[in-house]
Amino acid sequence: MKRRQTFALAATAAALLALPMAAGAQAKGEIKIAIIASKTGPLEAYAKQTITGFQMGLEYATGGTMMVAGKKLTVIEKDDQGKPDVGKAQLAAAYGDDKVDIAVGPTASPVALAMLPVAEEYKKILLVEPAVADSITGDKWNKYIFRTGRNSSQDAAANAAALDLPGNNIVTLAQDNAFGRDGVKAFKEFIKKGKFVHEEFLAPGTADFTAGLQRIIDKLKDQPGKKYVYVYWAGAPSPFSKFAELELKKRYGIEMATGGNILPAMVAYKAYPGMEGALYYYFAIPQNPVNQWLVANHYTKFKSPPDFFTAGGMSAAIAVVEALKKTAGDTNTNKLIATMEGMSFQTPKGTMTFRKEDHQAMQDMYHFRIKDDPAFAWGVPELVREIKASDMVIPIRNKR
Repeated sequence: MKRRQTFALAATAAALLALPMAAGAQAKGEIKIAIIASKTGPLEAYAKQTITGFQMGLEYATGGTMMVAGKKLTVIEKDDQGKPDVGKAQLAAAYGDDKVDIAVGPTASPVALAMLPVAEEYKKILLVEPAVADSITGDKWNKYIFRTGRNSSQDAAANAAALDLPGNNIVTLAQDNAFGRDGVKAFKEFIKKGKFVHEEFLAPGTADFTAGLQRIIDKLKDQPGKKYVYVYWAGAPSPFSKFAELELKKRYGIEMATGGNILPAMVAYKAYPGMEGALYYYFAIPQNPVNQWLVANHYTKFKSPPDFFTAGGMSAAIAVVEALKKTAGDTNTNKLIATMEGMSFQTPKGTMTFRKEDHQAMQDMYHFRIKDDPAFAWGVPELVREIKASDMVIPIRNKR
């Protein structure tokens, strides 16, 4: 009897030991990725595009299988609501509760800055897309942070290439947050030939731009030479319609310059034919197989072209898949970091490369001039010239 009981207990113990092994085997057949974005709030449109682009990027990079090295890719979406404390909590939940291997996001720079220490605490990669502030890969950076999105310095260098000419007087108008202040700080560093006159910061969510624009008028109206206001703004409401209403160019010779934006925001650009600046992406500009696939498939699925942040989401997904392919599906963080440092990968913008020193993706930008084309609801950015990554000296701002 005792012998039978002994065999029964042994069998039960073996069965219990087998259970976690089976669960572990199942878990090893899956790679979990969290994408955290502002699905609600003022940057909702940006977030939705990023998520769409990320899903399309996974489809493209895996050939439609959603598998890497025999492992299924599972994506968990989370809404940070555009709030730093929520984003921080969502990332902690993704790493701690959902056991994700990699996280991607967020949309807004203040949210990203709150999330950076969480990635370091959990020792997991956070691939930042599309938050822009320089400090993300600068003084607030840690080794677990990579970024496919462009940073403030890349925006600044590209727009300075378009605007920094002798005789130009330049004022900036930006949001009073990490995105705006980092962007203006970097832009000023790249102004070498023109004259920087004034910086104007307004609260995010500002609806009445009258007072801010009047201060800009006072600073610029008596300046000799050409006068430009470089607008560095994200989300709605935006100052573009007020510029048109005040007829600044007609009354004072003050012209507007800006970077790219999502297509709905660029409807306002139709009022500024000839306006120049530099942008991250416009679907008709890059000529490469990845962008051709994105444009064709986006038209097929959504009956519209891919937008500014759709391309960014796709770039992030391709980067994740390429890294996982190189590690044969191994999600060990240190192995992924070693793999991704210096890694080049193809995106809708062409080749991107993660700089080893700060994990910022080096990438081309595009100098554009706006055309009012009646075939499009928005002002069409026509390519003036491609600004190569190798032509932009982007500072390394971290303390590594």
